[in-house]
Amino acid sequence: MDAQYPAHWEADVVLSDGGTAHVRPIKPADADRLRAFYSRLSEESIYFRFFGPRPRLSDREVTWFTTVDYVDRVALIATIGTEMVAVIRYDRIEPGEAEVAFLVEDAHQGRGVASVLLEHLAETARENGIAKFVADVLPANQKMMAVLKQAGYTAQSRFADGVVRMTLDLTPTETSQAVTASREHRAEARSIERLLNPGSVAVVGAGRDPGGIGQTVLRNLLGADFTGPVYPVHREARAVAGVRAYPNVTAIDGEVDLAVLAVPADAVIDVVKECAEKGVRGLVVVSSGFGETGPEGRARQKELVRIARAYGLRVVGPNCLGIANTDPAVRLNATLAATIPGRGRVGFFSQSGALGTALLQRVAQRGMGISSFVSAGNRADVSGNDLLQYWEEDPATDVILLYLESLGNPRKFARLARRISRRKPIVVVKSGGTTQGVPTGHAAPVLGLPDTALSALFEQAGVIRVDDLIQQFDVAQLLAYQPLPAGPRVGLVSNSDALALLAVDACVRAGLEPRPPINLGARAGAAEFGTALASLLPEVDAVVAIYMPPIPGRAAEVAAELLRVSRESGKPVLTTFEGKLGMPPELRAGAAPEQGSIPSYAAPEEAVRALAHVVRYARWREQPAGTPVEIGDVDTAAAREFVERTIENPPHAGPLRGIPGEHVPVEVEASELLARYGLTVWPAEVVSTPEEAVAAADRLGWPVVLKAADPEAAKRAGTVRLGLAGPDGVRDAFADLTRQLGPDAVLAVQRMVPQPAVPTVVSVVDDPAFGAVVAFGLGEVTARLLRDEVYRLAPLTREDAAALVRTPRAAPLLFGEYGYPPVAVEALEDLLARVGKLADDLPEVARLDLDPVLVGESGVIVLGARAVLRSPEGPRPDDGPRRLT
Repeated sequence: MDAQYPAHWEADVVLSDGGTAHVRPIKPADADRLRAFYSRLSEESIYFRFFGPRPRLSDREVTWFTTVDYVDRVALIATIGTEMVAVIRYDRIEPGEAEVAFLVEDAHQGRGVASVLLEHLAETARENGIAKFVADVLPANQKMMAVLKQAGYTAQSRFADGVVRMTLDLTPTETSQAVTASREHRAEARSIERLLNPGSVAVVGAGRDPGGIGQTVLRNLLGADFTGPVYPVHREARAVAGVRAYPNVTAIDGEVDLAVLAVPADAVIDVVKECAEKGVRGLVVVSSGFGETGPEGRARQKELVRIARAYGLRVVGPNCLGIANTDPAVRLNATLAATIPGRGRVGFFSQSGALGTALLQRVAQRGMGISSFVSAGNRADVSGNDLLQYWEEDPATDVILLYLESLGNPRKFARLARRISRRKPIVVVKSGGTTQGVPTGHAAPVLGLPDTALSALFEQAGVIRVDDLIQQFDVAQLLAYQPLPAGPRVGLVSNSDALALLAVDACVRAGLEPRPPINLGARAGAAEFGTALASLLPEVDAVVAIYMPPIPGRAAEVAAELLRVSRESGKPVLTTFEGKLGMPPELRAGAAPEQGSIPSYAAPEEAVRALAHVVRYARWREQPAGTPVEIGDVDTAAAREFVERTIENPPHAGPLRGIPGEHVPVEVEASELLARYGLTVWPAEVVSTPEEAVAAADRLGWPVVLKAADPEAAKRAGTVRLGLAGPDGVRDAFADLTRQLGPDAVLAVQRMVPQPAVPTVVSVVDDPAFGAVVAFGLGEVTARLLRDEVYRLAPLTREDAAALVRTPRAAPLLFGEYGYPPVAVEALEDLLARVGKLADDLPEVARLDLDPVLVGESGVIVLGARAVLRSPEGPRPDDGPRRLT
């Protein structure tokens, strides 16, 4: 029986040129695949690997190379289609150290195959207790030395006996993690660039029916005047829409970069194989009948992605609207939408296909332009995260719009968004459901977290989350064509008292600071508006100009003056211009919208709402990016040892629950775990009789508290007795609680906190998608009932910890208001940072609750702490080596 390896050792990866490959451990069944691979190698590649000529591998060598134990000997291969194109392996030579070597087929060298294989092998090595790789390299083998040196690990090399021995410390470093992220970014951006900038397009399923999906895409490609050749593919037709047709993709006599598939779902897989044989580099599958239809469709969708990635292709869709690129050098409209907006500065991603058509029409109606558009449909492969990587570097894109039904990899989204939002704003509409039959968002809170947790993720990453598509376009047109405001001060100039007052009220509700409006009267013209705008701009951060004349006729002059004055100010100007919506021609800085054009809104409230979103974003961007808090007195190794020991041998007596030997969640008291992170839990003793309670009070010190020790019972009201100063009081309280909770109730004695304090609650949830989320709220009953909690992803920066403390609505209680004394906020922030580090370090901690945490004038006291531990099924999403998810 073959040795087994963890499932997460297999992965689809994107290579540096944007193509894909599959990484997996080698198996004995790969013997013929290894022989074929070896036969395609050049003499130089063989010489560099084996330090001499070796025309062929013997059967004994093939067996040795393909039969490994996945512990002391591991080999990973990269495959494209059915062929093996690279192999990397390690052999343990002593505890903690292994020899590493790799070999890449000549035709695939320079595509980043070796680098991604090294990342994955290093991860498997660490899992197997190997901390160092050593490699003997011939001095002439510069490519191998470059791969090892550029991985970012701490490396040493020495020359002896004609060989360079390189040693890599596999401990992840900031450099190695940055290298991995940078390579991922370049590869995924390149893969999208190949999709959006094809030199040629084939439309498979382009039939004679003018209303058919395939012919619709074909006509839209032709109508947009795509700059490359377009090839209709139909089994029978000789021509479609006047263009020569081909019976299949392989029959096309030219190269094909992109294929749009509009064939029945059960025929898609065969077409994908044809495309792979032809050398197509990307697919857009507009066909339906996949994940949106149920289990059978999801299985078909999974197979589509598996085969496409195996052959090196990225897939947009299925069940999507298509993709578009307005670059004059491309002019790609490979969508079902006849209306594509003109050239603009906005990149637009929509997960919905049908909705995408309406969205594009709305954008065009507003006079806005787009740089590129992708409708991902079922998002089986290409996702919003891929587009973020591309648009980050795309010089034609200044603003990113996302319509999302779900977040496939929220940890990765947060990481990318944090970085990208510093340069380019991201505006998101997140719906509460999904077309994939799996509820998300409001419909399915993550491990009990409300939708506010998702909003907090967006806020932390600088993402502008809006409620609906109208708001998204309102915000986008401001961001795309006007500068960011420096603050919340808003000037108002209007020819309508009523509309100006509505704008003032809207500013106050949105948290902006309106100045008294300047009312110019109904007859005001260009000169009056220009003078008023010029006088306001030096005193404010933005201006809303309201022009709604009772008698039309002077709009062109007023618009020209607004443009002239605003362009010289460097401050954003918005307008309600004759009730026109979007980017009216009168308010454009050129024939088409460009920087300096003034956005117009149907009503002043809508203009103010858009401005408020942008003000908050500008404020976030001005804040320092922050780095996770450095904490010195932490023993992560001891904490991990405690966690692993507890999972393997869980306690199962009293209130602690667990099943020995079973990898199921284990609930434990968390004092020992927190101690490894410099946090002390106020001592408590579990007691079963009144006399045990009195004895415990003597040991802990009077006065004491008697309370329910079981977490479920503790949630009930009236399960705590405070300020017990003597034995009789303890005995009476014990009798009272056992009457209330039952004779088998588990009680605990704890010393009273000696100072006034504000109760708070700190918790962590490790979600399979989000990762570790830190929650904070006040412990008062009203705050608990109202779920007055705030959330941040771990690990926390100092800014994150400060925001957690200050954001809850009940936060003033911590700062000396409503009769409470000011408390040690810095100590509370330190506790949050430590909890965040613990959560980030230990994915085995599924949940951690510190309840209550009393915050006093001199520090914090943790009165209770419980943790739920479990063995993770694999690495967290977005942790470890690069992989497509």
